[in-house]
Amino acid sequence: MSVNQTIEVAPAPRTLGTRLRGLAGHRAVWPLLALALILAVNGLVSPGFFSIRVVEGRFFGSTIDILYRAMPTAMVALGMAVVIGSKGIDLSVGAIIAICGATIAWRIHAGDPHVVVLLWALGAGLLCGLWNGALVALLGIQPIVATLVLMVSGRGIGLMINLIYGGTNPSFESPFLQSLSVGHVGLIPTRLLLGAASFAALWLLLRRTALGLFIEAVGGNARAADLAGIGSRLVTYSAYLISGLTAGWAGVILTADTHISDPVSQGLYIELDAILAVVIGGGSLAGGRIHLGMTVIGTLIIQALATLILTSGVPPEYNLVVKAVVVLAVLLLQSDDARAALTRRNRARGSLGGGSPGGGSPGGGSPKGGRRR
Repeated sequence: MSVNQTIEVAPAPRTLGTRLRGLAGHRAVWPLLALALILAVNGLVSPGFFSIRVVEGRFFGSTIDILYRAMPTAMVALGMAVVIGSKGIDLSVGAIIAICGATIAWRIHAGDPHVVVLLWALGAGLLCGLWNGALVALLGIQPIVATLVLMVSGRGIGLMINLIYGGTNPSFESPFLQSLSVGHVGLIPTRLLLGAASFAALWLLLRRTALGLFIEAVGGNARAADLAGIGSRLVTYSAYLISGLTAGWAGVILTADTHISDPVSQGLYIELDAILAVVIGGGSLAGGRIHLGMTVIGTLIIQALATLILTSGVPPEYNLVVKAVVVLAVLLLQSDDARAALTRRNRARGSLGGGSPGGGSPGGGSPKGGRRR
């Protein structure tokens, strides 16, 4: 063999253990496993849980109900994922839903065409996003404080809008808007189609244009993004506009579902479920990444867990505690540090319990503990 010849060493074949460890490290595995486990337990608790039938010309069943009820939260969570990707937060989405609901009732009582009422509601959501974006991007106020302003005042604004038309009868009838919420196209509920369309439009906007890359760049390092020529203020503005628009759509669905403007309780605490869905889906409050698909999975986990708690007969006093424990378990499974600590602990137990076959000391030597030569 000549000196200049090199010996090519074939890469070692990947063992099953290596592949499983690589799979366990993927961010999508643990949320999907958690969702599958919760659905399986639902199936055990409720016979016929997975059965889907056609009732009154549309699909009906427990799994369809989970998708149906999760859609408003999923829409809000998608906008929240974009804001969190820009290293921000939006605590005002519940208040935006209340404002949009009050706007719908106001304009219907004013006699506007219902298609125009829909545009009014979405415009109100965009206006709220414009306000939040101005506080964060232009004035440099911390996102949690800036959006807290609208979170605190937004429901009061909704009550003030109700007073414009007297506020004595905040209920309304709108076949058009109600068809968007409780209607169906063929066998599929309309809100599922709206949710899928919102997801597809947002995915195309973020993954087929430069906007998604810009938002992640600003969330990762706004100063570096500015030096690279990316207008971080305009990008931050766009993130809050998207969040306001998705919250507006959720407000249309929830308000049309109940046929009433209720600023006090409509969308209450939905911002917490939206943030939780983003985190369960692998998002980080440190910003820099947007996971739309996993955010939807996080929303489904929350709704499937709520369904399990209701159908299993857990006393109402323990509902939130059970929900918190399960969510914490999912987050710990996602944590690389937590899994590494658990692995180290198992290995330590194995080494302590794995003495010599003779049952002597760990050194495996003579009864006096001497070293073998």
